[in-house]
Amino acid sequence: MSLDDKLRARIAQSGPMSVADYMAECLLDPEHGYYTTRDPLGAAGDFTTAPEISQMFGELVGLCLAQGWMDQGAPEAIVLAELGPGRGTLMADILRATRSVPGFHDAARVALVEASPTLRDRQQATLAGYGVTWADRVEDLPPGPLFLVANEFFDALPVRQFQRDGATWRERQVGVVDGQLAFGLGGPTDPAPLSRFDDAAEGDLVEVRPAGDAVMAEIDARLSAHGGAALIIDYGDWRSLGDTLQAVAGHERADPLTDPGTADLTAHVDFEALALAAPRLTHSRLTPQGVFLERLGITARAQALARRLEGDPLANHVAAHRRLTHPDEMGTLFKTLAFVPEGAPMLPGLET
Repeated sequence: MSLDDKLRARIAQSGPMSVADYMAECLLDPEHGYYTTRDPLGAAGDFTTAPEISQMFGELVGLCLAQGWMDQGAPEAIVLAELGPGRGTLMADILRATRSVPGFHDAARVALVEASPTLRDRQQATLAGYGVTWADRVEDLPPGPLFLVANEFFDALPVRQFQRDGATWRERQVGVVDGQLAFGLGGPTDPAPLSRFDDAAEGDLVEVRPAGDAVMAEIDARLSAHGGAALIIDYGDWRSLGDTLQAVAGHERADPLTDPGTADLTAHVDFEALALAAPRLTHSRLTPQGVFLERLGITARAQALARRLEGDPLANHVAAHRRLTHPDEMGTLFKTLAFVPEGAPMLPGLET
């Protein structure tokens, strides 16, 4: 039975499902889920993330976290963790760049939070020799000070969508109309997380991400109790407004309701929600990715690497630098937000 058939059967039995439930089924169904059945990255996949574009991204992120570790007194045992680590490319670049930081590798226990068996296999191959451990959830990470990075992790967590209807809200749902999966609206509701959208106009659509709030609550508890830092890089803005659900297959936009399980489903990150879910921590200003990387010295690093290149490799290198930093590429769409315990220095490249 295809995932489309399974979803139709569920809807026939239980009624329309929330957008969040639909996303979860499409991405994580054990038999047909997008993340559980394939490696979606790279030219042969459906999308490309910043670590796959250039080693410079991971190198600078690694040195940023290592400086944060030193600024907090260089604790002798930490958890160096990544959420949704893809092929392991980012963590491999982090570890290579920080090899020369005295004591950092001795202190770091590398842990990855990954749900996909396929991607775990790729990560194990990429990070062979580093003694990596895996966890299904943030709550399962080893104890101790936590230095964490999440690049394009939160955008893949399911969102619930609500549309303003007078003094209340109606939740957007996925049902079946004329034999096809289709969007519709449920009855009036007024969930507490929507109180910060009291100024929304009639017909406005907003998104909330309960799973993201839960992850941030755990990060809040860990960092406030044991120290560390969390660096989050993703696409979105400070507050959600509008329908941002999108499907990508073969590096092209697709219909999110067509052939469920065969396309990547994401939605913009509401960074304000992440900050509200971690009230005991200090967060940075929301900073465009390009600005963050420039402050960390990506142009100087790019120039140093370029001296050893010529021809097509040089052209590709220049294009990668532009893609990561230019406002018309990833430089503005992607944002950076960091969290540290109250009173701790903010991570380099970011301001409070």
